[in-house]
Amino acid sequence: MKAAQTLLALAEREGVRACFANPGTSEMHLVAALDAAPSIRPVLCLFEGVATGAADGYGRMMQAPALTLLHLGPGLGNGLANLHNANRARTSIVSLIGEHATFHRANNPPLTSDIAALAGPVSAWVRTVESTADLLPLAQEAFEAARRNGPSALILPADIAWSDDTLSLPPTRTPSDEDIDAGLIEEAAQLLGPRTLLLLGGRFLSAETCSLAQRIGEKTGALVLIETFPARVRREGSAAQLKRLPYLSEIAAAALAGIDTIVLAGAAEPVAFFALPGRPTKLARDNARLFQLTPRGHSAERVLEMLAAKLKAPYTSAPRTSAPSPPSSGGAIDAAALAQCFAATLPADAIVCDESNTAGLFCYDAAAAGPPHDWLTLTGGSIGQGLPLATGAAIACPDRRVIALEADGSALYTIQALWTQAREGLSVTNIILNNGAYAILRLEMMRAGINQLSEAANALFDLKRPSIDFCSIARGFGVPAERVETPAALTAALQRNYRASGPALIEVMIR
Repeated sequence: MKAAQTLLALAEREGVRACFANPGTSEMHLVAALDAAPSIRPVLCLFEGVATGAADGYGRMMQAPALTLLHLGPGLGNGLANLHNANRARTSIVSLIGEHATFHRANNPPLTSDIAALAGPVSAWVRTVESTADLLPLAQEAFEAARRNGPSALILPADIAWSDDTLSLPPTRTPSDEDIDAGLIEEAAQLLGPRTLLLLGGRFLSAETCSLAQRIGEKTGALVLIETFPARVRREGSAAQLKRLPYLSEIAAAALAGIDTIVLAGAAEPVAFFALPGRPTKLARDNARLFQLTPRGHSAERVLEMLAAKLKAPYTSAPRTSAPSPPSSGGAIDAAALAQCFAATLPADAIVCDESNTAGLFCYDAAAAGPPHDWLTLTGGSIGQGLPLATGAAIACPDRRVIALEADGSALYTIQALWTQAREGLSVTNIILNNGAYAILRLEMMRAGINQLSEAANALFDLKRPSIDFCSIARGFGVPAERVETPAALTAALQRNYRASGPALIEVMIR
């Protein structure tokens, strides 16, 4: 078992402080080796999609590697959806995936699968360890690749993990800073103007990055937007007012109709999420120029700092904004009332994990006037991310309040995350927006040109036969819960919950 212990010692040295696990027989020696790695917190997740989503939330907030421990190909398969989201976010994750012993694979045991083929589409780096001598060099590569490009998958046969060979940790390698091409800065300065879009993306948009972009926009007249689903944005000061590129392709295309040049700062080319009849697939005009200022997923802060200096973009005083207030009227909770209640009660330095889809449409803009906070989104569009993402973020930042702003249908994909929140005593407020439907699919049906919903279509979008009792589900997992039906009750529940410790669930009945 020395090999497994040395591997986890390497993980400790690489900065790993949490392992999100749902292990099986082939990983038992790795589980036992965790006792020899006291600085790595083992976090049990009841479903692999929770483990991979929690690793994503942890990695986004820590900006350091997270570790998952998964059982063979089927275990990896259960975690693929949230690894897809993490891959889109370029989150630093090393997925440690158990494999059958090297001498047993030829027997084709029941759980045999092509693990590398499963991991490839959602990983920036994939390798299988074929000998004990290769274990630590490949593990070091995995961590380096995860830091540079996002999720890495290290596939480890059981007999290599249980080996008692004495292994030595490889020398530490210090990553070198990439040089910035001064020519890029010069060219971008020439391009930026009133018919230019500066589109921000990357692993983490800090408050300084957003402020620099805002200054550049004010100096040049360029439109500045954040990509539709950013991995993480720090919202603070006047830069919190920066808008995101709209999700709906027709609205996004209209916003970019006057744009001749798009300068990409850590973002990808803006394209539609789906091809629909009569709708644009590329959101900019056909002849619009794309200029890559910073590669997708990379930090834009240093480049924007140099660009702002080149342009002599001045610092501007932040306009004063009035603090949001909750709705004064009674009645039911709709999307607008929800946004008001949410923004009015948002605690300082909160972390918002947003998978609210339709009902939470206005919350992002409403919260711009609130206290400083971080906002994490559904980067890859694969639903079931919000509750696990919040779980991992809470483990990364135990002194901050984490809020999962979660649609009812999406919550059911990974509702098991509540149990991990209860077990670990995490300060997560789970706001479940219950409109009793896959409302986003009803919207997409209309966008596809089908305006009359059939009985069959309604049956596939409806979540009311029978209605789902999220409060009972939460209590069953050990999380206190309450249901609210008016803005006043929602405001009171949020204020009460933010003052308490540990997890809670608020089921919000949406009109």
